[in-house]
Amino acid sequence: MNNALQQLQPYPFEKLRALLGSVTPNPDKNAIALSIGEPKHTSPAFVAKALADNLDQMAVYPTTAGIPALREAIAKWCERRFNVPEGWLDAGKHVLPVNGTREALFAFTQTVVNRSDDGLVVSPNPFYQIYEGAAFLAGAKPHYLPCLAEHGFNPDFDAVPADTWKRCQILFLCSPGNPTGALIPVETLKKLIALADEHDFVIAADECYSELYFDEGTPPPGLLSACVELGRKDFKRCVVFHSLSKRSNLPGLRSGFVAGDADILKAFLLYRTYHGCAMPVQTQLASIAAWNDEEHVRANRTLYREKFDAVLDILSPVMDVQRPDGGFYLWPSVGGDDAQFCRDLFVNEHVTVVPGSYLSRDVDGFNPGAGRVRMALVAPLAECVEAAERIREFIRNR
Repeated sequence: MNNALQQLQPYPFEKLRALLGSVTPNPDKNAIALSIGEPKHTSPAFVAKALADNLDQMAVYPTTAGIPALREAIAKWCERRFNVPEGWLDAGKHVLPVNGTREALFAFTQTVVNRSDDGLVVSPNPFYQIYEGAAFLAGAKPHYLPCLAEHGFNPDFDAVPADTWKRCQILFLCSPGNPTGALIPVETLKKLIALADEHDFVIAADECYSELYFDEGTPPPGLLSACVELGRKDFKRCVVFHSLSKRSNLPGLRSGFVAGDADILKAFLLYRTYHGCAMPVQTQLASIAAWNDEEHVRANRTLYREKFDAVLDILSPVMDVQRPDGGFYLWPSVGGDDAQFCRDLFVNEHVTVVPGSYLSRDVDGFNPGAGRVRMALVAPLAECVEAAERIREFIRNR
């Protein structure tokens, strides 16, 4: 067996099940889960129709590179969304469809990491656990950068020693962040690109929450935006990951893309050809329909905006909680043992949230997620409101 498997830690939800498995929730209250970040809004009907209309494509072997029409649709979306000048993104070289960002983030790490270099995979802390597991199984060592309130819940990149950057092979970014919802400013992204050039590492920007934001007039920038401002037409050392899961409420479609540095994507395509992960053609055709439409995405943001407004009105008077820059999570402080808070909340109010310490790692005896919890506002508005009211009552009774 691969001995690196022994380095993998239990997933946060395994820990949560163990935490709650020995207790009984209040039988007088229905269960409300604010734990798993699974979108619950209705999937677009026109995407389902496109999928159904092309089920005959199940008889066709898909190619790993995907059909040209999908890659073109993705390239055009990037142009519209991130103001990429027409022609900068060659759909045949700079774009690759993937089966959701989770699979792609893992496989990308196996492609990029050189096992013989004693390299680091650097990521925010707290973080999406795929970054860590992918690093271990690629033969690299994870290195964690704490995301603290005093730095806007982003890593303090200026405090990272030069030796860390020298050993870095991949820098994972998540913007807006999971679980913090923090957005990395474009000026910071430009500084990180300069560091990547100086120390020869790859920036892998996980932007799967990029379409969940609050101000319709100000879409958040991404790594492609920074490349555009720098005139970086080759997107050297820069790769972005996007998905239809959150943007379009299509987590079961398993459809996303990777875009950026053509040389890196050429190697990634080679890896994926052996990996056996081509997206079914009917899924690709349905994905084209989703990437070509923004009306359903604006409607999606409206639903989240309503939930954040309602829940924050209820919780702000009783706990330390702020509206994030984006995404669908709240990251409040609970002023003490986060696991105990989650357990007691479950027992008393039958509401499930995730301890922040389960989403982070201890570094030098400090866990940046400790004392916080993650609440996913994915349930319908009425359920989110009821959950917030129960949490408010729970805090008052404590």
